[in-house]
Amino acid sequence: MQTPILSMRGITKTFPGVKALQDVNLDVNRGEVHAICGENGAGKSTLMKVLSGVYPHSSFEGEILFEGEPCHFSNITDSEKRGIVIIHQELALSPYLSIAENIYLGNEQASRGWVDWQKTNLEASKLLARVGLSENPATPIQHITVGKQQLVEIAKALSKQVKLLILDEPTAALNDEDSGHLLDLILHLKGQGVTSIIISHKLNEIRRVADAVTIIRDGKTIETLRLEHGISQERIIRGMVGRDLESLYPDRDPQIGEEVLRIEDWSVQHPQDSTRMVVQNATITVRKGEVVGLAGLMGAGRTELAMSVFGRTYGHATSGRVLKNGREINTTTVPHAIENGLAYATEDRKHYGLNLIEDIQRNVSMAGLRKLVKRGWVDRNQETLVAEGYRKSMNIKAPSVAAVVGKLSGGNQQKVVLSKWMFSDPEVLILDEPTRGIDVGAKYEIYSIIATLAAQGKAIIVISSELPELLGICDRIYTLAAGRVTGEVPIEQATQETLMHYMTQEKE
Repeated sequence: MQTPILSMRGITKTFPGVKALQDVNLDVNRGEVHAICGENGAGKSTLMKVLSGVYPHSSFEGEILFEGEPCHFSNITDSEKRGIVIIHQELALSPYLSIAENIYLGNEQASRGWVDWQKTNLEASKLLARVGLSENPATPIQHITVGKQQLVEIAKALSKQVKLLILDEPTAALNDEDSGHLLDLILHLKGQGVTSIIISHKLNEIRRVADAVTIIRDGKTIETLRLEHGISQERIIRGMVGRDLESLYPDRDPQIGEEVLRIEDWSVQHPQDSTRMVVQNATITVRKGEVVGLAGLMGAGRTELAMSVFGRTYGHATSGRVLKNGREINTTTVPHAIENGLAYATEDRKHYGLNLIEDIQRNVSMAGLRKLVKRGWVDRNQETLVAEGYRKSMNIKAPSVAAVVGKLSGGNQQKVVLSKWMFSDPEVLILDEPTRGIDVGAKYEIYSIIATLAAQGKAIIVISSELPELLGICDRIYTLAAGRVTGEVPIEQATQETLMHYMTQEKE
């Protein structure tokens, strides 16, 4: 029987009014990849913050044993000294410093009080080679992709003689190619004796790399499954949500009506490079009660198309027409777009979709505030009633509408974003990666909301990098490549292979 490198016993963590973790137990064997799964808000990230010292020992109950010894970490520096390194979902890199400077930030290669830059760059190059990155270590972080930044974070961890590497949603913002590279690296590090804990909602990735998976639900340990026993994805889902999901997507009976929105001959220049066309002569339509998908690889122009239509929030020298119900409308500013019945839920909810330091109530009312104004003043009582109605109907898990949005889980934050736009009562909703970074249970709830909105006659455009998602919820799918619409596929004829064929060819 293997001796665990890590044992956590009876971990209980309480925040004001909320018990985030209750008597959680976790054993991780040396040299394995151990996954932690659970719905948003289950307590996964909280548990890892307890382990890594982000939450100091005095702030929780329970015991942590690492390599057989009790640990009492007061901060993250204490855990790193023991070889426990956490890489958060939000990368902790300075965009203006070089790769080498980021790797050794706080751990400078110094001699006699001066940084030895030759040694810094040389050692950084060795670490970059270990993670399969061929970049010059003097390159500023802001000049490399998110996928490469993730590898720099791992190189930084290796510089600290990591024994236990914790990765929180490491592939959430990566494309398929970068995700595959990162997963291969995790397996490579396993071969070198590095133990890893990975938090992920992507169950196919977990089944690819993990030796075991511990499921946490509502702040409690449910079970630990050994994946060499042939555990199915459905079995993991049942543990996460406490029930079988008969289907990953809700049943729909589409009642599709007349054309509501037409984006016609739409072209957009890159905001910094006027010679580069990001969107070229794109035409798409969506009808009443219809869910239309936009599929494309990274750089295809899907988000750029949506943002340029919604208030010209992206691009330069935009041309083309937007028609609603056969009449050309003005969408040159965000207020004009909202007034004309459009809503856009951004893929980056933390930066552009929500005010994270405000409460649920203010976030829900934000886009439709005029509806609450009486004699020049916002009716706060009515605002509370509206927000409370959405909290209940959308099943937002929070004690009240006074809860700060930044402290909600990703799935609940996404429900607040959707509530905000539903309150503005749009005819057309553009949903950009609406389920990114949320678990299967919360995804099902989001899909159900989309289905309900379509049944109410809303016209919905969904942008997603997950082809199974588009195939599961859409009535029709457009494909884009290099800024051009390359295909329009009815759902009855759509397969992943067909969509990928159109996504990888440029229309003449």
